[in-house]
Amino acid sequence: MLLAQLNSISMRFGAQEVLGGLTFSLSTDTRLALTGANGSGKTTLMRIIAGFAQPDGGNVTIPRGVRISYLPQSGLVHNGRSLWDEAEQAYSRIRELITRHERLGEDLAALTEGAPETDRLLHEFHDIQEHIVDSGYYSREAEIHSVLTGLGFEESQFGDEVSTFSGGWQMRIGLAKVLLERANLLLLDEPTNYLDIEARFWLRDYLCNYDGGYIVVSHDRYFLDETVTEVAELFMGELHTYRGNFTEYQAKREKELEQLLKSYEEQQREIAHIEEFIRRFRYNASKAPMVQSRVKQLEKIRPIEIPESMKQIHFSFPPPPHSGKQVLELTGITRRYGENLVLDGLDLHVERGEKIVIAGKNGAGKTTLLRLIGGHDSGYSGTMKFGSGVRLAYFSQDNIESLDPGRTVMEEVEESAPTSMIPHLRGLLGAFLFRGDAIHKQLGVLSGGEASRVALVKMLLQPANLLILDEPTNHLDMSSKDVLLDALTRFPGTVLFVSHDRYFIRDLATRVVELRRLPGSPPEARNFPGDYDYYLWRTEQEAAAEEGSSGFTATPTVRPAGEPDGNGQSAQEVHEATKKRRSALLRLEREEARLLSAIEASEGKQAALVEKLASPEVYTNGELVKEIQEEIRRCEAERQALTERWESLEAERAEVT
Repeated sequence: MLLAQLNSISMRFGAQEVLGGLTFSLSTDTRLALTGANGSGKTTLMRIIAGFAQPDGGNVTIPRGVRISYLPQSGLVHNGRSLWDEAEQAYSRIRELITRHERLGEDLAALTEGAPETDRLLHEFHDIQEHIVDSGYYSREAEIHSVLTGLGFEESQFGDEVSTFSGGWQMRIGLAKVLLERANLLLLDEPTNYLDIEARFWLRDYLCNYDGGYIVVSHDRYFLDETVTEVAELFMGELHTYRGNFTEYQAKREKELEQLLKSYEEQQREIAHIEEFIRRFRYNASKAPMVQSRVKQLEKIRPIEIPESMKQIHFSFPPPPHSGKQVLELTGITRRYGENLVLDGLDLHVERGEKIVIAGKNGAGKTTLLRLIGGHDSGYSGTMKFGSGVRLAYFSQDNIESLDPGRTVMEEVEESAPTSMIPHLRGLLGAFLFRGDAIHKQLGVLSGGEASRVALVKMLLQPANLLILDEPTNHLDMSSKDVLLDALTRFPGTVLFVSHDRYFIRDLATRVVELRRLPGSPPEARNFPGDYDYYLWRTEQEAAAEEGSSGFTATPTVRPAGEPDGNGQSAQEVHEATKKRRSALLRLEREEARLLSAIEASEGKQAALVEKLASPEVYTNGELVKEIQEEIRRCEAERQALTERWESLEAERAEVT
């Protein structure tokens, strides 16, 4: 069933064309991820489809009876009702239909037999009855309960006034209402931003079983892999679609971008060669026709544009001071808030170089633990001992309170930057979505997400050897996450972090500490001496065993590739195997980087020789021509050998993983 038809949709903001004549259709089978660089027009396109914005050109056709529900990425505020009553507002349209249905029943009862309008009223009466039944109105209490608990609300909160909930929970309320509306087409702009891992799992299952179409914008790769069958990318004002999940899209797109970058570099070399010829012979009368020919050739070249978001940015932390092998020792840490026992006798030993993720359900105490370690909460009992030379840096969303609203983004970051990092600040800010004039914006006018990114950049610039990070990937797009992940992976110091991004956790964590509270039991901390895949495998095996003991049969998850099977192995053996595998992967990654650098240098050298060989002056010296040609052959042979070694790394990587 067709849900929407977009015809030649165009949109400009000043001189920038954001949408350049897009035409496509959406149906009940649509399971679409909308992606693109920050500022590419994703939110604009969603708002146009939802009817909240008008395009400069083109139109959107919505068939009669099709309903669209839209979740913006931020800004929702609810007040004046309880949580339950606010969720029930999703059925307000149905209550209007019920009122109309009752009036139709009264009108039909008042008609005399054989009245001409009887058939029309009966038809409308029947249609409305079907709409009411299909809406789930009569089972709404069970549905509201399911959606609210699935998104992380406790039953004890159902009666709470909605204005008492924080911004992130306000967005969850908005998401709950959108889902309960049961629209034909859902438009979800960053629905995972404020969800923990458990709520993301629930939303994944909900969407996979949804009987309408939907478009999702999200920076959670795993979530998209599991919920979409098609990806549409906004790129330079155009929309390019790819069948398959997000990982499949990335593989296809990576090849396309490699070719685009290669074409761009080749074109830049060609342009530079032509411009150099023009510069060299501009005032040589005998070469005037050739110069004029080159000028015309240059004018005919259609420049390949590379958007800012495609330019690779790598960030390295300032060199951290050296610390002892033992970084942190927690013994018997207990924290209460009134009658609420959050941490109970927690023990934790942290060594230099570990990357530890603190996992657990919402409310398990993850943020509390990081605040205690970061020195932002001192109301605990037990002992906390830092190792020698430990220098700590702490990040959370609360860091924005320390920003000076009177400064610009650049001024605030410069104030925290070591002298050696100042030349790199523009690139670093660009990696975290502050590009062009955005670096001169006053901090006082930034959104909460923008201010959070400034606070994160400031923290990254501190020369620390222990990083405490509470949800550092919030408000970052995928390219920014990749920059941060790359820097943290190469960081020689120690990291303790909380994140709801499974891709980020899987690629960074070397150990998992889970905080949990079982019904009727005090909170506890469990140590998993392996990576995140190992943690998921272990916990799912435990869940399967519990179901089996209850008379149910669960399908066990295949254990992580390369992990010990756990049969008779100690936690230390599991840990050592994981460290060995990661060490081998790191060695391969370093060699791959060295080979790629050498290949690039060889290509650059050969390009310079080819350009030199093209110079007319060279051909007056036959020996020089032979020398250059021989050098070019040596470059080709060298590059071939390097490429073969680079390709062989893939086989070695497969053996390790």
